[in-house]
Amino acid sequence: MATGDLTASAALVQAAQDEVMAGIDRLFDHLLTAPADPRVRLYEAMRHAAIAGGKRLRPLLVRAAGDLFHVDRVLSLRVGAAVEAMHVYSLIHDDLPCMDDDDMRRGKPTVHCAFDEATAVLAGDSLHALAFEWLADPATHGDPFVRVELVRALAHAAGPAGMAGGQMMDIAAETASFDLATVTRLQQLKTGALIGFSVESGAILARIPAEARTPLRGYARDIGLAFQIADDILDVEGDEALAGKALQKDDAAGKATFVTLMGLDRAREQAALLVEQAIAHLSGFGEEAGLLRAIARYVVERDR
Repeated sequence: MATGDLTASAALVQAAQDEVMAGIDRLFDHLLTAPADPRVRLYEAMRHAAIAGGKRLRPLLVRAAGDLFHVDRVLSLRVGAAVEAMHVYSLIHDDLPCMDDDDMRRGKPTVHCAFDEATAVLAGDSLHALAFEWLADPATHGDPFVRVELVRALAHAAGPAGMAGGQMMDIAAETASFDLATVTRLQQLKTGALIGFSVESGAILARIPAEARTPLRGYARDIGLAFQIADDILDVEGDEALAGKALQKDDAAGKATFVTLMGLDRAREQAALLVEQAIAHLSGFGEEAGLLRAIARYVVERDR
């Protein structure tokens, strides 16, 4: 791709990302207002994890997919907040000593370090529950059938057939030798499932029938894998200061990754191929899919 095209894609993503990040932070600030009672520490822990941090890729995808079908961006933002709450819950729990035992996340101390382990568990549990509460709220969509479908889709993406199942496979990877097919399945669940929900939720908000969402599912599957391959490359070559977290932990733990199984050059080639495949899935759409196409390029060009 020409440098000018990459620059234009990056500018498009940056502008939308800045808007979505600001909107998500405003919404979290409102939805996570701390009460004047003994629960205040719990809310402070949730706010510590959720506000002013992260790439907000999942809310950005909700927005981009919603724009395909002219969904009210206020509704897309609420769904984006729900999926981001689910993502943040997973990070809080993933950082715990019983899981990956990380001290830094998004450039600041992890929740169990800034507060304590019990508060971190409760903060994660609360964000998990709030994600569904927000989706079920009539403010998210006036049609109860749409709200039920959103709740069901997020539950599937977050549970044993999605993110939690992928995390269990990731734990097993510490003591097992995984081949490329197994690592691919692990990442499709651990990372890809929430990305898939984020893209499909835009169509759900627009009442697009399930059988008409196949191109979006293909797009989400391919960018989810491209994103993870890029993450594995950054884990080897990235800057911890930019990443805001410790790097090379998978290698130290002896876990197989796309990079260890394919090598850096082949991993880069595979990520680029997946991006082109993702963009090809959008061939039936016009300029309204411009942001989704730009995001696909962004996931492999980013530096953190």
